[in-house]
Amino acid sequence: MELDKIVNKNLKMGRANQEIFAETLENLAAADPSIIAVTSDSRGSGKLVPFGQKYPNQIVEVGIAEQNLVGVAAGLASAGKKPFAVSPACFLTARALEQIKNDVAYSDNPVKLVGISAGVSYGALGTTHHSLHDFAVLRAINNITIVVPADNFETEQAVRLAANLKQPIYLRFGKKSVPFLSEENQTFEFGKGRVIREGTDLTIIANGETVQHAWQAAEVLEQQHGITTKVISMHTIKPLDTELLDDLAKAGKPIITVEEHMVNGGLGEACASYLFQQGARNPFHIMGIPDEYTVTGSQNDIFKHYGISCDGIVAKAVLVLKN
Repeated sequence: MELDKIVNKNLKMGRANQEIFAETLENLAAADPSIIAVTSDSRGSGKLVPFGQKYPNQIVEVGIAEQNLVGVAAGLASAGKKPFAVSPACFLTARALEQIKNDVAYSDNPVKLVGISAGVSYGALGTTHHSLHDFAVLRAINNITIVVPADNFETEQAVRLAANLKQPIYLRFGKKSVPFLSEENQTFEFGKGRVIREGTDLTIIANGETVQHAWQAAEVLEQQHGITTKVISMHTIKPLDTELLDDLAKAGKPIITVEEHMVNGGLGEACASYLFQQGARNPFHIMGIPDEYTVTGSQNDIFKHYGISCDGIVAKAVLVLKN
C-alpha cells in the first residue's frame, strides 16, 4: 500500500517543517525584537529570505563560516538576545562542534541551534551532506536539549517553546512536506513523547520524518496482518521521556525504534540504554542507517534501501512478532 494513498485517505498533508520553522520565527519576531536569525549563507535554504526582508535589523549573515555562526550566536545570547543559528545540519554539528560544546553548552548560552535539510534530505549530494551523526555527538554534550519534530504542529510548538528557553537547544528539520500526524493529541512539551496512534501488539518509536513511515506501517500492519501498533513520536531525544518508556517496559511488548540517523548513538541506543538499565525485557530492535557510508539517491530511495520506509518497517514488525 503506497504512502500517498494512505496519507490522502487518513491524514492532512502539511508543508516542510523548515518552512513552518521560518514562518513561525517571523511571527515571533514581529512581537519580540530580541529574536535574531543568524545564518551561514543559508537564508535561502532555511526559508528566511522573507524574514530578512521584513526584519533586516534582526538577521545576521556570516557567510559560509559555521564556526563563526555559532560564536556570533553565543555572543548575542550572552548579551540578552534570542539567536536562532541556522545552517545545514551536516555542517552545523560537525564543523562547529567545538563552538557548540564550549561557546554554547559549557558557557550556558541559550542559543537555538537549527539544523536544516537534516538526515538524508540532501539525498543525491551524498555522505558529505548527510547528517547522520548529529544525535550521537550532541547527546554526548552536557546541557543541550535535542528536538526533532515530526510534523508541522510539533515544529510550530517547538519553535515557540525554544524562543523563550533559557538553555541551549538543537532543533532538527527536514525539507520534505510531511502530513499532520494526529488531530487528537494536540499537546506538545519538550521531554514528553507524543502518542499518535494506539495499539497493543507492539510499539514503534520514531522521530522526525521517519514518524510518518512508522504511522503508515502501523496502518498496513493492522489492515493486512491484524496487528495493532502503538506509534510514538519521540521528538525529544534529550531529555528522553523516561516515564513513557517505563510504561512500555511494564507492558512487555516488542519495541522497534526508527530514525533517520546512524544506528550508533541515536534514538534507538538512547531508548535501549535507559530500558535495559532499568531491567526491561522487551524484545527491542533499532532501525536506522547502518555503520557504512550511505548510498546516493533521493531521501525515499535511501529510506527504502535501508528498510526504514513503510515496507521495511512492516517486514521487521512481522518478523519480530513471529519470533
